[in-house]
Amino acid sequence: MRSPWFSKPLAVFGRRPPISSLLLCVVCVLGLIAILGSTSLSVFDSVTPTRVPDIYSNYRRLKEQTAVDYLELRTLSSGAGRQRELGLCGRELENYVPCYNVSANLLSGLKDGEEFDRHCEMSRPREQCLVRPPKDYKIPLRWPAGKDVIWSGNVKITKDQFLSSGSMTKRMMLLEENQFAFHSEDGLIFDGVKDYSHQVAEMIGLGGDSEFVQAGVRTVLDIGCGFGSFGAHLVSLKLMSVCIAAYEATGSQVQMALERGLPAMIGNFISRQLPYPSLSFDMIHCAQCGIVWNKKDGMFLIEVDRVLKPGGYFVLTSPASNPHGSSLSLKKRSTLTPIEEFTEKICWNLIAQQDETFIWQKTVDVHCYKTRKHGAIPVCNDGHDSSSYYQPLVSCISGTTSNRWIPIQNRSSGVLPEDYFEDSQVWRSALRNYWSLLSPIIFSDHPKRPGDEDPTPPFNMVRNVMDMNAQYGGLNAAMLEEKKLVWVMNVVPVRAPNTLPLILDRGFAGVLHDWCEPFPTYPRTYDLLHANGLLTHLNSERCGMMDLFLEMDRILRPEGWVIFSDKLGAIGMAQALAMQMHWEARVIDLDNGSDQRLLVCQKPFVKK
Repeated sequence: MRSPWFSKPLAVFGRRPPISSLLLCVVCVLGLIAILGSTSLSVFDSVTPTRVPDIYSNYRRLKEQTAVDYLELRTLSSGAGRQRELGLCGRELENYVPCYNVSANLLSGLKDGEEFDRHCEMSRPREQCLVRPPKDYKIPLRWPAGKDVIWSGNVKITKDQFLSSGSMTKRMMLLEENQFAFHSEDGLIFDGVKDYSHQVAEMIGLGGDSEFVQAGVRTVLDIGCGFGSFGAHLVSLKLMSVCIAAYEATGSQVQMALERGLPAMIGNFISRQLPYPSLSFDMIHCAQCGIVWNKKDGMFLIEVDRVLKPGGYFVLTSPASNPHGSSLSLKKRSTLTPIEEFTEKICWNLIAQQDETFIWQKTVDVHCYKTRKHGAIPVCNDGHDSSSYYQPLVSCISGTTSNRWIPIQNRSSGVLPEDYFEDSQVWRSALRNYWSLLSPIIFSDHPKRPGDEDPTPPFNMVRNVMDMNAQYGGLNAAMLEEKKLVWVMNVVPVRAPNTLPLILDRGFAGVLHDWCEPFPTYPRTYDLLHANGLLTHLNSERCGMMDLFLEMDRILRPEGWVIFSDKLGAIGMAQALAMQMHWEARVIDLDNGSDQRLLVCQKPFVKK
């Protein structure tokens, strides 16, 4: 007999099904659960990011709209974000500058000054570690105050080194507790920076240094710039003055100038050309720069001639070691007569001499070289100047066949090739995007509250920008149009189309560089690095991306910014590497239908 409790279910469902049928039902149910589970996962996988407009109004909106960025989710899910984070280098590498290892250069047989030159081929593969800031490092002061006051702990010069320096240094730079103060307005280069600049202007026939630009002088190469006081004054006159000086392990002129936020880079006159094309600068200045100009059969003066534009000026200020007594005239005669003799051979005219300052002007007549007397310097063959990236110094005159042989006094202003107009429009829009992304953080000394108005300059903590793939210099031009208080180092990669002459002719700072090598600067010297299309360009190069990112981290100051603009795949790789650098990184979809993305990174301030 069936039990009573079983009779009711049987009445409802009928006879008991076979065991095999029950097992089949269980399997079907489990399969349905698995399918639904995988479907729900695929739904999350296919989530598209919230649309991000081209221009952002505040930081809160940015955070909300990029929180679920799809590329970030893909990078993390692929495991790229779990790469090993790099550790810090030892304290001995706080001021590490690759390619300038004097000991290794001497062991390899380099001599006659070449041991002090740049030799990346001698450098051993660097350890994969992050260059740490000095123990007493502090974030630089905002401009304009930061141009004249720097933290002493940010540069490698000790109090004892400062106190043992010459009287000229003491008169230009004062040590006040933990700061160096540069009195650029009432400090001294001989009779004062302003007076000296005014004197140079009068010597070339101007009423004052405010007329430099009208006379065609927009760009100045300041060789051995001291601590940058003359360059700082020229920058205040709206001139682009770039300092170059030899590598120095301590008390570096370049490091001091860059810490002040002034344009500077390591460069010297030893055995190789400077990384600039022919006809690059309107004026070249040397005040006690320590170079014996008539050495090596005048090849240093030939290099000055190569980068000097037609009608440009070479200003040499070389005080005698003994300014009093009868030996002064003999000292001047013995040091300057060979230079005067040589400058005649390269068609320079000594236009003025006052006290210890001499000014030569380069000829504007390209035919001058054909009419020189016996013993003249020959003209280089056509195509000789196609590459000037650290090539050996030459003993011939360059640039005479260039279509850029235009006297600085005759140069038209405001007329740009048609290519520039479209480029300018693109970069105006891009700069607005960048500034809206960064301004909530980089302005002011305290965190910006969402919705607050952006402070106006000079409360701008981006003083300088390195555009690592500058093309025509469009970002630089947009910065000027928007009156941003920044200067840009426009870098043209050596294997990219050489647009550097166009950049320099626009009055901007620029340089050729091979990004498979370290950049000739000191650590922590740039506030913002910008790389547009650089990763895609370097994808086929011999250098590794890890080396590039380590170099970027080295030259970027703590709390500095990096902006990558590139294709989707390159940005994904860059984000993974950024995480290994400990950078905070955010991917931004521009929502313009392309596969271009922005990767905005910030380097942390590691205090260890």
